[in-house]
Amino acid sequence: MSQNIYDQPDFFHGYSQLPRSRDGLDAAAEWPAMQALLPPPEGARIVDPGCGFGWFCRWASTRHARSVLGIDLSENMLARARSFGHDAAITYVRRDLETLELPPAAFDLAYSSLVLHYVSNLGALLRTIHDSLLPGGHFVFSTEHPIYTAPSHPDWAQDAAGARIWPLNDYQKEGPRSTDWLAPGVTKQHRTLGTLINALIGTGFTVTHVEEWSPTDRDLAAHPDWAPERDRPTFLLIAARKQAAP
Repeated sequence: MSQNIYDQPDFFHGYSQLPRSRDGLDAAAEWPAMQALLPPPEGARIVDPGCGFGWFCRWASTRHARSVLGIDLSENMLARARSFGHDAAITYVRRDLETLELPPAAFDLAYSSLVLHYVSNLGALLRTIHDSLLPGGHFVFSTEHPIYTAPSHPDWAQDAAGARIWPLNDYQKEGPRSTDWLAPGVTKQHRTLGTLINALIGTGFTVTHVEEWSPTDRDLAAHPDWAPERDRPTFLLIAARKQAAP
C-alpha cells in the first residue's frame, strides 16, 4: 500500500496551508503550462489519479466535461474535495494507485498532477492508465523533476564564491528517497528522465511534449521569489497519447 502521508494530521495541516491548496490551480506556478497541454475538456470523460482537493476535477466540470472521476488514497483529501459541494459530473473514490484498476477504454483524458513520484510500481499504473483510455486518448501529467528528486539531501548550497547551487548526486541511483517535506520521512521515488520517458513508450504511449518547467520573465516580474526555479527544474510536464484506432 502507498504511504498515506496526507492522512497524517501534521502533514495535512502543513499541506493545507500551501498557496495551491488554499487558492487552487491559479496558485500553482506550473498550471498555465499544464493547461496548454490539455485537449478541450468539453464532452470529455476524464480520470484524475491523485485528485487531491479536486481543483482540476472542478475546473474540468465547469468547462463541460461529460464526467470526471477523481481518485485519491487520502480520506482527508477526498473529504476536502467533497466539501466544495456536490457536482453531478464529478465522482470521487478512494483507491491506492499502486493497485489501481480502471475500466478499459473508458476515458478520453487522464490527468495527474505531482503524484507519480510517490508511486513505486509505476509500470503497473501506466499500463492501467493506458488501457483505460480510448484510442487517441490523452495522458497529461506533472511530476517532480529527476534533478529535484535525485539528491540524497535536497536543498540549496553555496559554491566557493557564495553563489546558490543545487547539489546533484546519486542521479543514476534510482529508487526511494526519504525527505523532510512538511513532515519527516516522506518517501518519494527517484527515476531518471530516460527511465520515465522509456516507461511511457514501452507502455504504448506516444510522447508528444516534454517540458522542464521554468518561470517566464512575466512570472518573475510578478513573483521574484520564483527566481531559484531557473537554477534547477522542480517540475517535469509530459503530454502523451494512446495510439488512435486504425
